Amino acid sequence: MNPLYNAAISLYSAAARLAALRSPKVKEMLAGQAATLRTLAEERRRVAPGGYDLWLHAASLGEFEQGRPLMERLRREHPDKKILLTFFSPSGYRVRHNYAGADTVAYLPFDTPARVSAFLDAAAPKMAVFVKYEFWGNYLEQLAKRRIPTYIISAIFRPGQRFFRPGGGAFRRMLGNFTRLYVQDERSRELLAGIGIDRVTVSGDTRFDRVTDILRTAKNVPVVEKFVENSTFTLIAGSSWAPDEDLYIPWLKSHPRVKAVIAPHEFDDARIKRIAERLGPGARRLSELASPADLRGDETALIVDCFGLLSSLYRYGSMAWVGGGFGAGLHNINEAAVYGIPVVFGPNNRKFKEAADMQACGGAFEVTDRRSAETVLDRLLDDRGALHKAGEAAGNYIRANIGATDKIYPDLFG
Repeated sequence: MNPLYNAAISLYSAAARLAALRSPKVKEMLAGQAATLRTLAEERRRVAPGGYDLWLHAASLGEFEQGRPLMERLRREHPDKKILLTFFSPSGYRVRHNYAGADTVAYLPFDTPARVSAFLDAAAPKMAVFVKYEFWGNYLEQLAKRRIPTYIISAIFRPGQRFFRPGGGAFRRMLGNFTRLYVQDERSRELLAGIGIDRVTVSGDTRFDRVTDILRTAKNVPVVEKFVENSTFTLIAGSSWAPDEDLYIPWLKSHPRVKAVIAPHEFDDARIKRIAERLGPGARRLSELASPADLRGDETALIVDCFGLLSSLYRYGSMAWVGGGFGAGLHNINEAAVYGIPVVFGPNNRKFKEAADMQACGGAFEVTDRRSAETVLDRLLDDRGALHKAGEAAGNYIRANIGATDKIYPDLFG
């Protein structure tokens, strides 16, 4: 890559080291990156002496869910193939570092030439797959120089991205290093064609395939099942952040007959206590309840203080509120919609095609402030016909978009 790009990455790395002095999350990421080469040396010797057949990189949990159908199909059909999974975000690595669908899980080092060279030497991947938004110039350049087939799946492009702006030549050259780009929609293909990138297939989003697998294998959670047993309306708040809670918690308190299951995106003891205090005496932590018999009967809300359950919990809801739309970006709305329930979220959803599509078909609703949130929630609560119609639209939208993995997999492994 050019010197400006490498300088920017070096500054980013330096800024992360400074941030680590105050941020446990960044400190955890840097420690993980520092261990990557040692981890790869040990793991390759043990499980993949000839190198990894597939290296899949996902920035965080959302991208992991998009890459997961591909890895799991490869595991089923070719159990001898060795898979390396990398994350950039601690939230992804922390939850999935023991993921059984990969032989090795590690952090991805920063995209500097020396680190990239050392990583590729250590991993010796035979194929690289990036998910959705991951464009690292030095990784892509060195993969191309080593003639390692490199793909991106479930990618989506918008006119304002740097690839399509004046002065974006270096970023356009990044895209030229992909063997093929698998994009979500025709608009992305047209944008890429406009800058001379034609090794493109419109395949859709593999996340739809993943949530359909989740639907088939959803866990029963007896405590939650008992909690909602006599509820006429239950709100499931998934990947919830404080700005989301500022809107739906006051509504819940003004509607005491509504039950809620709240799964914060990230949590510690102080955050859980704060949510419980805001909800009042009817709130209980899920971890306090070993069995349905531990429910008192007067609970109005359960706070989920453990990982791995959210995708199954949406089955118990009348509707879902999915977080992130008032912060860095919307979380996975498909996980909720697959159960045929309507979805509500905040305004920062422009990068998510499924959010626009689901609103267009009537299965999802954007809220921007407390008044708009109350309007949407009141309507879904009071009008059962509207609730059913919106849920049906959400479920139909998911079913209509299944099949991206079937388009990609034969190209890569057929």
